[in-house]
Amino acid sequence: MPQHIFVNLPIADVAASRRFFSALGFGFNEQFSNEQGLCMVVADNIFVMLLRRDFFASFCTKPVVDARQATEVLVCISRETRAAVDEMVALAVAAGGSVPRPPQVHGDFMYGHAFEDLDGHVWELSWLNPDVAPGAQPG
Repeated sequence: MPQHIFVNLPIADVAASRRFFSALGFGFNEQFSNEQGLCMVVADNIFVMLLRRDFFASFCTKPVVDARQATEVLVCISRETRAAVDEMVALAVAAGGSVPRPPQVHGDFMYGHAFEDLDGHVWELSWLNPDVAPGAQPG
């Protein structure tokens, strides 16, 4: 059986989160989605469980962080091109998200940008240039 990763994040509003992430092009596994949360599909084996805050708290013994006030996690997703990074940030802003900082350019090797979702979670987007990545063969 292949390994899967499930990132769990607390959210305030299931319907609003569905609209927001749908606007960014993400789909959902309806088998694992209901009024308590959504199973957002990032890739074949990568999922983000967007769980209503009270439901999320039922899995924890410590207080749940308010992502608008503190940062507990940065979720990073690679994109195929630098333009695809900026495209997703623009879609996030158009859907009600915000930009926490300017893009980050690391020479010709890496480009990154980020957005905050409706609940304040920071989503990092990155593009690595395969022609200058460490160990890459020029081509």
